[in-house]
Amino acid sequence: MTTETQLRRFTPESLRAQILAILDAWGMRSDSAAITAEVMVDTDLSAIDSHGVSMLQMYERFLVEGRLDLTAEPEVVVDGPAFAVLDGHHGLGHPTAVRSMELAIEKARESGIGIVVVRNSLHFGALGFYARMASEHGLFSLVTTTTRTPVTSATGGTTPILGTNPIAFSAPRMSGEPLLVDMSTSVVALNKVKAYANKGKTLPEGWVFDRTGEAVTDAALAYSLLTKLGATISPLGGPTPETGGHKGFGLSLMSQVLSAALSNAAGPLHSGDRDNIGHFFLVIDPEALNPGGQTAQNVEQLVNAMQQGENRVRIPGDPEREARRERGQNGIPMPEALLTQITDIAGRASAPTLLTEVGVVELV
Repeated sequence: MTTETQLRRFTPESLRAQILAILDAWGMRSDSAAITAEVMVDTDLSAIDSHGVSMLQMYERFLVEGRLDLTAEPEVVVDGPAFAVLDGHHGLGHPTAVRSMELAIEKARESGIGIVVVRNSLHFGALGFYARMASEHGLFSLVTTTTRTPVTSATGGTTPILGTNPIAFSAPRMSGEPLLVDMSTSVVALNKVKAYANKGKTLPEGWVFDRTGEAVTDAALAYSLLTKLGATISPLGGPTPETGGHKGFGLSLMSQVLSAALSNAAGPLHSGDRDNIGHFFLVIDPEALNPGGQTAQNVEQLVNAMQQGENRVRIPGDPEREARRERGQNGIPMPEALLTQITDIAGRASAPTLLTEVGVVELV
């Protein structure tokens, strides 16, 4: 029995089995389901709780609304020596993104650079998973994506016009652990607002504003307003130029153009029956630019230089790496509201409940 200050923990293996059981009951192709479950569990292991198993609720809604085709296979519609265009055909984005990154890696190995853009995709979880794929091959990568709901306003505005439009960058290091930047170009991701609501936590002031410009700190109310275009999330940096919000908005525009303009994916005011999310994958082989060079050593030296001194500096990617180690050993914590959602989703799909509890953790 847990208290209000505790979360129950579950084994990663049982969470993977639970996701697979639900996706299978929904009729998803087995190979695509395996990829999707792998990405979702890795995301929860990385403590990116807003983009892992908690997304099943939204995927179920997409399925009911006819927005999602779980039998879809990504198709290469343009193929060149260093570039390609994929059509996701309205399937979940995880298998499409993995295929896209694999293709970009292959082209970078052959040509020194690989660029793959995607249209007609859907949500694909946390970008860092795909960026790390390139680093495992000793390659650099940049990943961007659009999102389905306009929730971010222009600097100083109150009208939602762009999504949270995240970006990820990865560079290999000698230590084997990449330098990994994975972030939304808004001050917070939409699904992190939902994660706060699931945990009953209050939002920091300055994250979300209603259409009158008033701050909204009730997470459940904020999420409801955001999904109905009744509120906005501040650009990265904050709501005003004085806080640097114009820089975050500029990054969001960059992500939008790379992800959607190149692939002919939907713009922010798309009103079709199905979503048309766009992705962008860039992979660079450092050996092509610096033959016989020490690129990974150079990155490692940079990281080491920043970590000298009494206070250890946390490098982008460190928190997620530490979380994967800790949660892999002790289990993945989940709030009761999320557990209820998973149980209900499994019940509606006639899928078994497979989660295995291994302990509890105190809420911070």
